[in-house]
Amino acid sequence: MSDEMYTKIDELYERKNKIELGGGDERIEAQHRRGKLTARERIDLLVDSGTFVELQPFVKHRSNLFGLDKLEAPGEGVVTGYGKVQGRTIYVFAQDFTVFGGALGEMHAKKIANIMDLAAKNGAPVVGLNDSGGARIQEGVVSLDGYGHIFYRNSIYSGVIPQISVILGPCAGGAVYSPAITDFVFMVEKSSQMFITGPKVIETVTGERISSEDLGGAKVHSSISGVAHFTSESEAEVLEEVRRLLQFLPQNHREEPPVILFDGEEGNWLEEMLDIVPVAGTKVYDVKKVLKLIVDDGDFMEIQSQFARNVVVGFGRLKGQPLGFIANQPKVMAGGLDIDSSDKLARFIRTCDCFNIPLVTFVDVTGFFPGVNQEHGGIIRHGAKILYAYSEATVPKISIITRKAYGGAYVALNSKAIGADVVYAWPNAEIAVMGPEGAASVIFAKEIEKSEDALETRQRKITEYREKFANPYVAAEHGMVDDIIDPRETRKYLIHSLDMLKTKREERPAKKHGNIPL
Repeated sequence: MSDEMYTKIDELYERKNKIELGGGDERIEAQHRRGKLTARERIDLLVDSGTFVELQPFVKHRSNLFGLDKLEAPGEGVVTGYGKVQGRTIYVFAQDFTVFGGALGEMHAKKIANIMDLAAKNGAPVVGLNDSGGARIQEGVVSLDGYGHIFYRNSIYSGVIPQISVILGPCAGGAVYSPAITDFVFMVEKSSQMFITGPKVIETVTGERISSEDLGGAKVHSSISGVAHFTSESEAEVLEEVRRLLQFLPQNHREEPPVILFDGEEGNWLEEMLDIVPVAGTKVYDVKKVLKLIVDDGDFMEIQSQFARNVVVGFGRLKGQPLGFIANQPKVMAGGLDIDSSDKLARFIRTCDCFNIPLVTFVDVTGFFPGVNQEHGGIIRHGAKILYAYSEATVPKISIITRKAYGGAYVALNSKAIGADVVYAWPNAEIAVMGPEGAASVIFAKEIEKSEDALETRQRKITEYREKFANPYVAAEHGMVDDIIDPRETRKYLIHSLDMLKTKREERPAKKHGNIPL
C-alpha cells in the first residue's frame, strides 16, 4: 500500500475520532456530572456488544447565520445507525447533548429521517434516544421543518414497525410530539422531562410557579398524564427494559412476535388460583398475582403500571408465545372502567393488533365508573374506544370471566358480540345486565315495598336473581360463553385455544380507515 493511501487512512481515523468525541472531553465530563451517559455510551448499553454500525457520521449543518459557520457540530448532534438486540436488527438514533445541547437542526433531522426510512424499508424497530434542548433556534424555520419530517414518518410508519422513544434528558416544545406518536415511551426518574411549554414560560403567561420535574418529570407522565409507559431509576435500567420489551415484539407488522421455548413444568402451582380470587364479588384481590401464575415463569411485563391502575395491561408468554394481557384490577376502583382506563385499554389493544400479538382479557368488572366528572369528561366517547378497538382487532382474542361481568362493560371487554374468538367463565362468574343487588331493587321494587319485612324480601330477591340470571350458565346456554372451566385449568385452556387460533385469518371491509371516537 502506498504512503499516500496510509496518509488518507490516517486522516479518516482522525476525523472519525473527532466525531466520536462529540462536544469534547469537557462537555462529556459535564454530561457525566449530571448523572447522564453520552449518546454512544447509551447505544452501547442498548445493542448487543460489537453490533452497532454508524451511518452518516460526517453530515454537517449548512447554516451560516448567528455565527454557526464558525462553530463545528460533530455528527450534527445525533448519532444514527443500526445494531442488534438479542440477535435481531434494530435502528437507532441518539441525540448528543454535548453538541449544541442536542438541539435539532435541518441536517440533524435529516439523519433521523434517514434512519427511520431505512427501518421501514427493512422492516425493523426504530429506537430514539432523546436528549435535546429543542429546536436549533439559530437555524430558524428549517429546524421546525425538520421536526415536521420526523412527525410525518412517526405517523406513516405507525403500525408498520415498532417505534420506541426513550427520554433521557429534556424534551420540550414541538419535540414531545414525536415520542407521543410512537408506540412506547420510556423515561428516567429525576433526569428526564417532557413538556410543551417550560416552567419559565408558564410563569410568565399564567403566573404559576412549578419546577421542571413537577411539570413534566417521569412521575408526572407515568401516573397522571399517561404519556410514559415505563420508568426506571437509571439510564442503564431503562435501556435494559427496552431490550426486554423488544423480545415481545415482532420486527414489523408482517411478522409474528418471537416465540421463546418454554420447557417448564405445568400444573401444581395453579392450585394457588383458588386462594387468590375470592368467590364473593365484594372482596378485593390483586389480579397481577393471577397473571403471574398464568404466564411462563411468572414473567409479566406490565405497561403503564402507575396510570389508570384500575386496569392492568402488559406482555407475557404462554408456552413461549408472546401475548397481550388485559385485566380489571379489583384493588383499585373495584376494577371499574373510567376515562383514563378506557384510553389505556384501547391504545394497548390497538398496539397488540398492529403487531400480531394475541389478546387475553381477564374480566371482573361491575361497569363504567359513575359520576358527574366522568360524564362531563366524556366517558361515553372514551368508553366507546374500547368497543371500537376490540371490534376492529383481528388477532386471536380470548376472554376469561373470573367473577363479575355486568352491563355495557361486559359487552365492551371482548364479549362474543364484538368479536371474541373464545370466551371462558369460571363457575362463580356473574354475567348480567347489572349486579343482583341493583337488578333486584329495580325488578322487584313494588314487591319489596309492599312486603312486611322489606329487608328480608329484598335479600331473598337478590338471591333469587343471582341464582336465575347472574351466573355463567345462562350466558353459556345462549352461546355467549364457550365453556365454564375449573379456574385451575385456565392456563391449559388458554394454551389449547391459542394453538387452535394460530391459523386465524380475519378480514375487515375495505376502507381508507375507520373513524375511532378520539
